[in-house]
Amino acid sequence: MDGANVQILVAMILYIAAVIVIGLYYARRASESSSNFLIGGRSLNPWVTALGAEASDMSGWLLMGLLGVAYWFGLSDAIWTAIGLAIGTYLNWLLVAQRLRVYSHVAGDAITIPDFFSNRFKEDKKIIMTIAALFILVFFSVYAASCFVTMGKLFSTLFNTEYLYVMIAGALFVIFYTFIGGFLAESASDFMQGIIMIFALTVVVITGTIHVGGISAIVENAKAIPGFFDFFGIAQPTVVDGVQQLGSDGKPLFGEAGKYGFLTIISTLSWGLGYFGMPQVLLKFMAIRKPLELKLSRRIAVIWVVISLGAAVFIGITGRLLYPDALLTQSAAEKIFILMSTNFFVPFIAGIVMAGILAATISSSDSYLLIAASAFSKNIYHGIFKKDASDRTVLIVSRITLVVIAIIAMIIASDENSVIFTIVSFAWAGFGATFGPLMLFSLYWKRVTRSGAIAGMVVGGGMVFIWKLFIKPLGGVFGIYELFPAFVLSCLAIVIVSLLSEEPSPEVQAEFDFVMSTNGRI
Repeated sequence: MDGANVQILVAMILYIAAVIVIGLYYARRASESSSNFLIGGRSLNPWVTALGAEASDMSGWLLMGLLGVAYWFGLSDAIWTAIGLAIGTYLNWLLVAQRLRVYSHVAGDAITIPDFFSNRFKEDKKIIMTIAALFILVFFSVYAASCFVTMGKLFSTLFNTEYLYVMIAGALFVIFYTFIGGFLAESASDFMQGIIMIFALTVVVITGTIHVGGISAIVENAKAIPGFFDFFGIAQPTVVDGVQQLGSDGKPLFGEAGKYGFLTIISTLSWGLGYFGMPQVLLKFMAIRKPLELKLSRRIAVIWVVISLGAAVFIGITGRLLYPDALLTQSAAEKIFILMSTNFFVPFIAGIVMAGILAATISSSDSYLLIAASAFSKNIYHGIFKKDASDRTVLIVSRITLVVIAIIAMIIASDENSVIFTIVSFAWAGFGATFGPLMLFSLYWKRVTRSGAIAGMVVGGGMVFIWKLFIKPLGGVFGIYELFPAFVLSCLAIVIVSLLSEEPSPEVQAEFDFVMSTNGRI
């Protein structure tokens, strides 16, 4: 390892050490109860809630996946995705956050999403809880895998090491500090990581703009590639066996620009629908100390998201112009942030910027593992199989489950050619369609029934798999992002089945009316 890499490594080790200190600081409180370990005793302040929610949501996907899409396909696919996510972020904080915080407290003091749904409908047989927990286990295993892929690509690229080994090492680190510190450690580190992420993005944006000769130069050069700088077109790299071809002049080849029509835009914007069902975000809503503080959290979160998404797209566009022939596969394109950082800055500063990727990855993977662990320990083990289990036993099972889910995610992440954006898009659709419609109807429609809730989750989650594997390959109108049709069909299932089934009990309706009357003041 040369001197430059040593400096990068030192900077990243310092960051890792800071994260470990946070984990150790909260270790004692996390071990006091399963509630502290899984939701922090509902004690988060507005800033930690906001940055924790968004940092855990965006993950390494923001600093590698979205940048890779912009580098590979140009403006349209990336910017419409970003717009959809920004709108979805605002609406989620506006429509869901405060009501969920109050309702989750009133409905049996629920500390997990499956808990909330089950308590919301006062079910004796925990069918809703079981279905919700199983979907969380499946999709978060995939989600965590995307984070491990990010870490593997980061360290293997920086230090020219074997992908599999560094991926496993990164995963073990995440397991360690999440294992000891629980939700409070995860939230506190997410806050720090949110700051590091936006710092890293901003620094690279400014430096990249200077290197390329200003914004006008970026626009001029981007327009030279067919469809690359077009809201309604898309660049088409000339690819053979997954590798972009180079012309006789050494420049990468592109075909005629593809069309980015209305249906495609709707498909891409539908990413925003996913927010209503994201457990890692919803759990932060439930964990804030006071519901009314969520208004401040909303402002902080939306500003952070808009800046971060805009910067990520900008960097991807700029990176293609600075290093047009350096990254010739879609998977490799996701390393553009690493390439720019190592070339722009002295090694130690580059290491600090690289910590932004590490921060994004850790802030998400710890959330995914923790929520998946809670789904099994609290909702399946304690809720169904061992109802008389002590709180201490639930805590132990949570930690064991965390390790098991991480191992499954590492197996999924073992392929270094995985495209982070593709992995994330599937898991995002899964959560959005499974929980999003039900969350909205649970908070806004008194008539929704237990049967409607079950139908909505099964139809939404199942349709993501069906559309992705069997319908989407047909192409044409069926090529739409699977989240959109699955979300719509889930809504229809909830409404139709609820109207065909018996009204909710007077107890369920009275609780709904009470929550609506509180105006978020509990």
